[in-house]
Amino acid sequence: MGFWLVFPVLLFLITFAGQWTVYGLALAYHHVCPLHNWKYTNSCHLNLTQSCCTIQHIPFISTCGMSAPENSLFTATLNAGSALFILFCIFHHAHMIDKNNDHLALSRVGLAVGCTSALGAFIAGNCNPSSLMILHYLGASLNFVCACLYTTIQTVLTYRCYVTGLEHLLAPIRTVLTINQILSTIIYILFFVQPSPYYLHLSAIFEWVLGTNMELFALTFAVEFYFFTDSTLWVLTKKHDEEKALILS
Repeated sequence: MGFWLVFPVLLFLITFAGQWTVYGLALAYHHVCPLHNWKYTNSCHLNLTQSCCTIQHIPFISTCGMSAPENSLFTATLNAGSALFILFCIFHHAHMIDKNNDHLALSRVGLAVGCTSALGAFIAGNCNPSSLMILHYLGASLNFVCACLYTTIQTVLTYRCYVTGLEHLLAPIRTVLTINQILSTIIYILFFVQPSPYYLHLSAIFEWVLGTNMELFALTFAVEFYFFTDSTLWVLTKKHDEEKALILS
């Protein structure tokens, strides 16, 4: 029964370690400036011996994954994370059907929104902003907006559905993470459209905050996955029970 808690933990480890490794590589190759840097110039001189930071070096997540060699790891991380998150959404929805199907319609909406968020991350990861900027930003926008909706839906379900008996602990934690996700996304967008390097740098910081926050939110579902059983898997293949219909119907 407790074996399945490895799944959300694995999702967290791959995405968290992957994105911060990409940042470390981009920093090591001087493709971006560190998050603690606040000084930016208009241009860099060739004879400069110290690192130089322009607006092109602001450490947005996508900027960190734009250049070789870290762009390959960036794409691999988002591809793996997207695939795992889709499975995560499907398995969690199956668990809701198996244990508490009183709010099945809302859970289905959560499944659709979660898969759309994963699709957005997949598009962003495979469309390098240096050559496919519009598609990259479209995918990133889809991912960020749907992540806010997904955290909201799952937090509401945590309050309404009793699956583990630990909802009184999980609900407040997920509420805090959901509020942080929404506020960080709003602040990220507001600062991203500003021309000032100071506000753009703040936007980059909040992008890292919302990305890490989403990973922590998914990690909290290790509790639900601990109670995952073989009967939950059976829900995925059952075809003729109207109360437990196919998960993708």
